Amino acid sequence: MLEVEQKGAIASEDRRWDSCFLTDSEASIGVYRQAIADAAEEVIRQFASQKQPYSGATPIELVAGLAGTEIGPENPQLLAEILKKVGEKAIAHSVVVTHPRCIAHLHCPPLIPALAAEVLISATNQSMDSWDQSPAATVLEQQLTNWLCSEFGYDAAADGIFTSGGTQSNFMGMLLARDRYAKQELNWSIQQQGLPPQAHQWRILCSDVAHFTIRQSCALLGLGEKAVIPVETDENYRLSPDAVRVKLAELQAQGLTAIAMVATVGTTDFGSIDPLIPLAEIAQENGLWLHVDAAYGGALVMSDRYRPQLAGIELADSITVDFHKLFYQPISCGAFLLKDKSNFDLMKLHADYLNPETNEAEGIPDLVTKSIQTTRRFDALKLWISLQTLGRATFGAMIETTIELAAAAGEMIRADSQLELATIPTLNAVVFRYSSEKKDQDNWINSQIRFTLLQGGEVVLAQTCIAEKTYLKFTLLNPRTTLADVGQILERVKQVGTQFSLSLSN
Repeated sequence: MLEVEQKGAIASEDRRWDSCFLTDSEASIGVYRQAIADAAEEVIRQFASQKQPYSGATPIELVAGLAGTEIGPENPQLLAEILKKVGEKAIAHSVVVTHPRCIAHLHCPPLIPALAAEVLISATNQSMDSWDQSPAATVLEQQLTNWLCSEFGYDAAADGIFTSGGTQSNFMGMLLARDRYAKQELNWSIQQQGLPPQAHQWRILCSDVAHFTIRQSCALLGLGEKAVIPVETDENYRLSPDAVRVKLAELQAQGLTAIAMVATVGTTDFGSIDPLIPLAEIAQENGLWLHVDAAYGGALVMSDRYRPQLAGIELADSITVDFHKLFYQPISCGAFLLKDKSNFDLMKLHADYLNPETNEAEGIPDLVTKSIQTTRRFDALKLWISLQTLGRATFGAMIETTIELAAAAGEMIRADSQLELATIPTLNAVVFRYSSEKKDQDNWINSQIRFTLLQGGEVVLAQTCIAEKTYLKFTLLNPRTTLADVGQILERVKQVGTQFSLSLSN
């Protein structure tokens, strides 16, 4: 009798938590529905309804706005009131990535189907490391990974894994390139034995405008940043095959060993695409692992018109592709694709509590065996839902619209005597600068243009540097941005630039 009473008391006490977790109780479901509705209302009121791409709030003003808020109060507060406060103090001062004049970075407006998917992902909270924590999710991610491998020209020997984005995917490419070379050439397991004595002689080639995460990865992998050999690019900022051959000969003469090469499909500043087929031939001739960083430009796979620019990507040993750029997914969502899935064995580990070796023998898929993450979100679901909802044709049309807009923007800039175009756009990136009569002050003037437009909340522009010259940059990912928007922004760039130029004359 006592045992029954105790069980009843425990069951009764459990009701206290119905407002905290999503369960089958009516109270829990009611609280969840209201919480999601309240959050959605704040997003609509404080974010979607914004008329400018940024409020213009300074860092000091943002700090002051959040000052005095007790982070962990002793007693509970009403969620609706907390959401309202967050909406006013944080969401209202977010960069409005859906605004046509938010065009600074590879920072996309997310698709509504993907936002709906985020509701499913957060509520179910599947952990993608072991099958028993994400059974159906594991199967769906694997099927989507197989499809991606096929889309990029890989055969049934390939495999992949979803990642947090380009940084993690590039890291995995460098990791497997390093470990494969040690295993194949030295019969050395870096996983078991650490770096071999010869590792200080290993070099990895990439263009001089390749993403910084190649250097970062080599530093973290114990090879050091100096292991990365930047190779000159042509006038369109593409890696030069001839320059690669020269550099390989120089390395050999110095007693150094090239083990890998990185080609880029869509450099961050210029959107330039390296010549994949001749680079793949060089890699094959010299026994180099070829990694293609297609975090930006990999989305061309969805466009019938521009897909031919990816010719040769199927020759790569590994590929980075991001979905929170031109696939319009909420951050974070990326993938690492591997031509020969057996190379995942170089990083495979088993933990008895998580993915025992018996699981593999029984055909139970634990995705942690091919990931450097353990706990990992079910991010594949939002891409899957987006692909199903929009279809290939719509994805292709969005991408093509932005590329054509960038080309038209480039022509508009090139025809204007007050502006200077850095290079003909390849993808959606347009790099240019305001040109004044005071050439020695143009770096300062262009920096002030960007800051002034941001502080006024008018335009979110990017800034970069080429040969010690400051440039401005449009990253035109948003298919809602029009040529009229671009024209208005350029007029404001010239107006502000002229104001600063005149101020220097007075």
